Amino acid sequence: MNQRPPRRTAPRPPEGTPARSELARMARSVLAAAARVARWADTALGPGRASGTTDGKATLSAASAELAAAELGLTAVQVQADWDIARLAGLVEVHGDSARPGWRLRAWNRDDSAVLRGWVALFDAWSLAHPEPAGQEHAAVAEVVSAMPQVLSFLHLSAGPVPVAQLLDLLQQRVTELRTERCEVPYDGPGAEPPAQPAGDDTALAPLLDWALGALAGVGALTYGDAQATLTPLGNWAVWVKLEQICVAAQSPAGNIEQAAEDMLRGCAQLRPNAARAEYRAWLAARPVGSAVTELLAAARGEDALLRGLAFEALRVVGAPAEPDVRSVAEEPTLRPYALLWLAEHDGVDPEDAHEVLTRQEATWLWVDTAAAVADHGEAPLLVRHLEAAIQPTVPMLLEEVQAVGHPRTVQVLVALAAAHPDPALAKAVRRAAFQVHTGGS
Repeated sequence: MNQRPPRRTAPRPPEGTPARSELARMARSVLAAAARVARWADTALGPGRASGTTDGKATLSAASAELAAAELGLTAVQVQADWDIARLAGLVEVHGDSARPGWRLRAWNRDDSAVLRGWVALFDAWSLAHPEPAGQEHAAVAEVVSAMPQVLSFLHLSAGPVPVAQLLDLLQQRVTELRTERCEVPYDGPGAEPPAQPAGDDTALAPLLDWALGALAGVGALTYGDAQATLTPLGNWAVWVKLEQICVAAQSPAGNIEQAAEDMLRGCAQLRPNAARAEYRAWLAARPVGSAVTELLAAARGEDALLRGLAFEALRVVGAPAEPDVRSVAEEPTLRPYALLWLAEHDGVDPEDAHEVLTRQEATWLWVDTAAAVADHGEAPLLVRHLEAAIQPTVPMLLEEVQAVGHPRTVQVLVALAAAHPDPALAKAVRRAAFQVHTGGS
């Protein structure tokens, strides 16, 4: 008889952790400059007013930066930096050449949780908020980013200032472990001595550690100076939250933490939304963010539409660190509607309004894809109720646009809907549409 492993107790909050309201006050202070630029954008960059972005990807145009600098008494460089932080923290959302406040900014003065979530999003995206110094190898930067959670955990457990030399030693050890896991250095397996640190590695990692600590200081997670670093109360609290998530991972009731992304998502398919999100957090806490996002997107590219939707739900739990990868797949037809919705919600659009970012064709494609998931994994009444989710006002209009959208599962979806629908006349019309798609007729 299998026995559950004993539950691990989540770490207790650090001694002297401020109250949540005080943490929110600190977060508001860190994000104050970003909030100021976000409010300016709401006033100055609306439709019919000054141009906002140059590429539709949340990059503030030079003209807008100069305008904000003049009105706010800042430099254009400061405005660009504050804009980037506002975007990462979800304080602004961008649509083409216009910008408007995200929901976190709208809730700024009344919702401490919204403010703290915004700051945690920035904390998670520290390496995006402060790009690495020029001339560094991409692989080395990625290794340092992957190793920093262990450095932060050490700072948390130390509960005080730690010499940078000690942190550099820890970073070197963790980078060596990462390379060993990828078999990039000779290693003879269990029982063998760990590989020696490559000569000159401390010299290569020192500037990257300096960058990482400076970037984390820039987002308010730690203080850095006099050759030592100390977590701020916000940083201590955030690292404690992450450690708590690791304990949640150890308590994963369905054992999903050990599974590949596709199997994990299948294991979560029958869970309620809150339970599924807990499983996603557990699975994510047990692996590097970059590889987890890659796995989830690979699962989303598969043939199972249910896994596609669940993969993007898991990516919502990842948050800001997943943004570059999600943005990069927005041009893939199969993933585009999901990616656009994810990006809209990440930029602060209310989830109930996020569908407005989709064109009618994209929304129809998503309707068919979701219907395919229901047909494969749901019950017939649920597929019938799915008709109500269509943006078309009538069933004939829906069928006409579904036939034209080119989804590979259109025929199967229409056949399943016809078999499930209790109205004989409507079922007949749906079967006719399925036949026309199948034969290429009209």
